[in-house]
Amino acid sequence: MNGVLSFSLVAEALARLGRMTLFLLQLLVQCARALARPNLVVAQIYNAGGRSLVIIMLSGLFTGMVLALLGFNLLQRFGSQEALGFAAALALIKELGPVLTALLFAGRAGTALTSEIGLMNATDQLTAMKMMAVDPLRYVAAPRFLGGVIAMPLLTAIFDAVGLFGAHTIGVRMMGVDNGSFWSQMQASVGLNDVMEGVTKSLVFGFVCSLIAVYEGYHAEPTAEGVGLATTRTVVASSVLILLLDYMLIAAFL
Repeated sequence: MNGVLSFSLVAEALARLGRMTLFLLQLLVQCARALARPNLVVAQIYNAGGRSLVIIMLSGLFTGMVLALLGFNLLQRFGSQEALGFAAALALIKELGPVLTALLFAGRAGTALTSEIGLMNATDQLTAMKMMAVDPLRYVAAPRFLGGVIAMPLLTAIFDAVGLFGAHTIGVRMMGVDNGSFWSQMQASVGLNDVMEGVTKSLVFGFVCSLIAVYEGYHAEPTAEGVGLATTRTVVASSVLILLLDYMLIAAFL
């Protein structure tokens, strides 16, 4: 009995993966056409990125402040407080910035995208578009997918910048770390490869989060309960995949 249940779960997971892959291929075709109407894409960049700025900036600020406190306490034990700028920058750019931004993006923008498309499906707006020979993938799904993919690296950069400001405020103004040492250690130790790792992670996370959000919303059951379940699946699947992909990308960059 357990073997049959396990086989059915694996089969369902593979079938779901296949459906998502086919959806992705169709979506990528429509993305090229959606770029012909940049106003739709820009509106979705604002929807996914601009409306997430407050939570991203606040989270980045407090993350940098906490990182400075913990980093100073740890480095002080080895007499290396001057390396606080390097430690904070490396942690934010390579790891905390992309990962925390992606998790916040999945919780704020991802759920919004899923619920928006799911409600359009539940109220037969997508069906009406098809009846008028308007492709919902091109005018609804593709702009939102592109908006999420483009917004994620921008949000990550803002998170990193605000996080460094918070780390500088705590480290230099409160803990007494030399201001010149803070910035010089950071500039001398953080290289282009570190920055590219953070950019790559943000692009991958943006791609995955946006795809899951759009797919779940587009295929949600046309009921209030179905939209709620699709929103929950978006958050859970995105969070798990972000952490899994983070491990894989760290291993690849080593």
